[in-house]
Amino acid sequence: MKASELAQFKKNLLAIREKLVGNVTFMENEALRKSGHDSGDLSHVPIHMADVGTDNYDRDLTIGLIQNGEEELRAIDEALEKIANKTYGNCDECDKKILKARLQARPYVKCCIDCQRKEEEGTDES
Repeated sequence: MKASELAQFKKNLLAIREKLVGNVTFMENEALRKSGHDSGDLSHVPIHMADVGTDNYDRDLTIGLIQNGEEELRAIDEALEKIANKTYGNCDECDKKILKARLQARPYVKCCIDCQRKEEEGTDES
C-alpha cells in the first residue's frame, strides 16, 4: 500500500477514534449521572415499578454501548499500530491483503472478507 494511502487511513482512523472517545466519555458520564440518583435522594426515585424497569434497561443498554465502543477503540488502536509497523491491510488469519473497499468501509477490520465469513459461520479451521 502506498504511503499516501496509509496516511489517509491513519487520518480516518484518528478521526473515528476521536469521535468514538467523545461518545464513550459522554455515555460514561451519563451512566454515572443516572447512577447518582441511587445515592438515597428520594426526590429522584421513580415511583412506579415500570419506571424502575425502564431505568434498569436504559442503564444496561448504555453499559453495552460503552463496552462495544471500548472494543471498537481497541480495534482502532491495533489498526494504528499496524500502520506504524507497516502491516496494515493484511488479514490477521491468512495474511492476504484486505480489499481496499473493505478497509475504506471499516478501516479497523482485522480479517479479509473470506476469513470473516469463516469466523462468523464457525467453520474456522484453527
